[in-house]
Amino acid sequence: MMKLKNTYITRRGFFGGKLSVAGCCLSMIIFCAIFLFPNCSRRSQRANGTTLSVFPDYSGAAIPVNIAPLNFYIHYGAHKYRVSFAMGKDSFSVVCRNEVAIPSRKWKKLLLGHAGENLHIAIYARENKNWEKIENKTLYVAPEPVDPYIVYRLIEPGYQYWGKMGIYQRCIENFDEIPVMINTLTDENCMNCHSFCKNDPDKMLFHMRAQHAGTLFVNNGKIEKMNMKVDGNISAAVYPRWHPEGRYVAFSVNKTSQLFHAVDENLIEVYDAASDLIIYDTETQIISSGALIHSTNNFETFPEWSPDGKWLYFCSAPAQEMPDGYDSLRYNLFRIGFDAQTGKTGNRIDTVLMASLLGKSAAFPRISPDGKYLMLCLSGYGTFPIWHKDNDLYLLNLETRELAKMNSLNSRESDSYHSWSSNGRWVVFGSRRLDGLYTRPFIAYFDNSGKAHPPFLLPQKNPLLYDQLIKSFNIPEFITGKIKPGLRTMERVAKEPAINAKSQQK
Repeated sequence: MMKLKNTYITRRGFFGGKLSVAGCCLSMIIFCAIFLFPNCSRRSQRANGTTLSVFPDYSGAAIPVNIAPLNFYIHYGAHKYRVSFAMGKDSFSVVCRNEVAIPSRKWKKLLLGHAGENLHIAIYARENKNWEKIENKTLYVAPEPVDPYIVYRLIEPGYQYWGKMGIYQRCIENFDEIPVMINTLTDENCMNCHSFCKNDPDKMLFHMRAQHAGTLFVNNGKIEKMNMKVDGNISAAVYPRWHPEGRYVAFSVNKTSQLFHAVDENLIEVYDAASDLIIYDTETQIISSGALIHSTNNFETFPEWSPDGKWLYFCSAPAQEMPDGYDSLRYNLFRIGFDAQTGKTGNRIDTVLMASLLGKSAAFPRISPDGKYLMLCLSGYGTFPIWHKDNDLYLLNLETRELAKMNSLNSRESDSYHSWSSNGRWVVFGSRRLDGLYTRPFIAYFDNSGKAHPPFLLPQKNPLLYDQLIKSFNIPEFITGKIKPGLRTMERVAKEPAINAKSQQK
């Protein structure tokens, strides 16, 4: 077993046990892609060494005024470099070899003093005792800050089994990363689907599977572990979304399986053989549903609330035999009314987007805090598009019902798992664009005219971390502050017996 920066190459994957032949072959593909051909397309240079390449390349992006220094690595072949950062009449320079480590204090002072202006970056190479300018770059520093923390799960891009994983909170204003929960403390079980109420770190949840199974709720200092599997539902709770008032949580319940392709550019299919929606009342610990969102005739999944809490959005497709119909299954977007006083859904379903008429399947709807826009994934088919190369992000204007492909955000690889900042000016999403294998977090500015600007890679203290870390950043979510319960508190509650949720008949 090879250890690399607290990350392991193992024969373990997504669901526990021994890898199949397909899983072993796919693991070998990943090993070769990362260690034999690390980002060749982004770091190529001609034989004479005169072609410049930097990583990450932030050119043309809009960045928040409170972002950590955008450290980067230069490939050019020179012995030494000088990089200048200028805004207005203020500037500073960094002299380095290849790795540009930007002084944090100078960086913050420069940005805070010139919010809403352009940042000009000039790169000079030391050639024959002279400094030669080899590159100019310009970034826009948006005046609106981004939420100071982002939460994600670090996990190998598994196939059948999981290995070591954890949920982490990263301060975007610096490079501090703190574990929220790691599965080495809980017998290496699976933990997933972390979710927050309106970006609030004091209202969150996440699931644990296998050992110590249950759903951990953090609610204003109180932590509870619940057993969300009740009679009448096909599974325990899966995809969650908090009602904006914080009392209710909508979940899907899913009977999920996966298969591998022998010949297909999409390596893996994850599909549901059945799925429904449920609503959990955190005050009464009662799970309820309704006939219109809990039926055998349709696969309902991916709940999302309107910011006023009056509508529950979700994706649904006509039920069919699986896996035979996996590539013809297309989900559309619907909504149903909700009464927060009674905790009940309405008596009719409204159609929001018939993605199937476009030859697409809808997934992961996320509504902006102002309620004007809905961002979602559209791919050719199916319910789990993160392995589908054709999966792209789209924006639906909920006032005009105009649908637009977000070309400034999308790539040739899958772009998905997106979320909004609390002020609605920033989005974060997972993309496999760097190598087609590992999901990395990208952040983009969403201005008040509804335009998404080119995204940038979440900066790291070591700019080559993404080449070295063999884990995916899964489900990035913005939060407005630090999660207060510590790791040992989470561990203690995680190992306690789960409280059984109560079921209320439909």
